[in-house]
Amino acid sequence: MKVAIITGANGGMGYEEAKEALLQGYHTIMACYCPSKSEARRQQMIEETGCTDVEIMGLDLSNLQSVRDFADQVKARFDHIDLLMNNAGTLETGFHRTVDGLERTVGVNYVGPYLLTRLLIPLMRKGSRIVNMSSCSFILGKLQFPAFFEKGRKGCWQRILVYSNSKLALTLFTLELAKRVKSKGITVNAADPGVVNTKIIHLQNKLLDPLADLFFRPLIRSPRHGADTAIRLMLDADKEGQTGTFCRSNKIVKLGDKYVHHKHMQTLWDETEKIVQNFLI
Repeated sequence: MKVAIITGANGGMGYEEAKEALLQGYHTIMACYCPSKSEARRQQMIEETGCTDVEIMGLDLSNLQSVRDFADQVKARFDHIDLLMNNAGTLETGFHRTVDGLERTVGVNYVGPYLLTRLLIPLMRKGSRIVNMSSCSFILGKLQFPAFFEKGRKGCWQRILVYSNSKLALTLFTLELAKRVKSKGITVNAADPGVVNTKIIHLQNKLLDPLADLFFRPLIRSPRHGADTAIRLMLDADKEGQTGTFCRSNKIVKLGDKYVHHKHMQTLWDETEKIVQNFLI
């Protein structure tokens, strides 16, 4: 049995990713923040694919104990994982802290997926794949410690810049983890979906959102189109062995040296380890 875990699988791109994994014969786990509200999506997926080997498991990436509990449940039931798609993310509209004291965007987009991945790697084997949903906005990112974890950035909270910082951290994690697990035959890659027509891009403004819908959404990618690069990294045979890459529109994007050898790469890893260490024991 092949096992795939897709976080945020009840949403636009996550749903498309989970559906493709199901069609490819994976026992598909929809890791969702609110399982009861996700059942309709699971039933929709079954109806659309004709496949029933899909289940929902609760996962709150903003709560590190929830991440640990989810991983423990997976370990108790499965002896291996073939695919982990870290798809879930948030673009907060204001400053919020998680129960662990992290800025919520950073917690959901980076620290939660970091911990989840670290906990599940022992179940992975040669040929297992990890795909992280990043964003081209990472180029706007700037990591400053400890402000990154506590407030998202130094200075006043700004929605897009904090989001960009979280995606820079996830991209750097992708590059570093790929090096650390390469000898085990596990691949780790990042996908950039582009600007996708999902709820996450709403501005939460009663005046601007209708105008954006009218003028810009016809030009924005559908969830299926946005998910395509990640799906190929997840499932395509010709991606076997490809690791440590950042991909957009199904092509590898060559990252500059300032990212490949980022000055905060090691610091980011070390500081994140300190935050999650009690949940790794």
